[in-house]
Amino acid sequence: MGNKGVTLIELVIVVTIIGILAAGLSFSFQGWNSGYNVERQIKNLHMDLINAQLNAMQQNRMRFVNLAATQYSIYDDDNSIPGGDGDGNADPATDTLVSQKDLNANYPVTWSDLGETQIEFDSRGIASVDMTICNNAIANADYDCIDILETRIKMGKLTTPISEGGACSEANCVER
Repeated sequence: MGNKGVTLIELVIVVTIIGILAAGLSFSFQGWNSGYNVERQIKNLHMDLINAQLNAMQQNRMRFVNLAATQYSIYDDDNSIPGGDGDGNADPATDTLVSQKDLNANYPVTWSDLGETQIEFDSRGIASVDMTICNNAIANADYDCIDILETRIKMGKLTTPISEGGACSEANCVER
């Protein structure tokens, strides 16, 4: 009546509501965070592919990108370096390693033709293969695939995720 304190029941109700809200937000944050990580990984790979293409044109020599599920390497064909072979073929033993990046093991990638693990950019920046690279993690990212065409590299989103039976293909990767 004239009491201006908080009862134990009111305190328990407030703490319970805060606990429920915190639990709900943490699940939402985890989903958002995994989507962000997939998108960041795809954007970094896209940027490195674009740079490999541009550097091949700028330096007038071939660049090779070797793919693996959790790593990719970029090599420069040593055609103007003394002692370099410059033969137009990827040879990690004699070509210069420009960059090697590990992908997050929680977000591995796959690509449309698993037998083809190398992308070559000639001195005009033209890619040797048409390939789609996809992230097969279960995450709702805005970008989760990359289409590599002869003269163009574009990011997109899979219409049907691989986890739901979708294919890693150009038809399933829609440009955004």
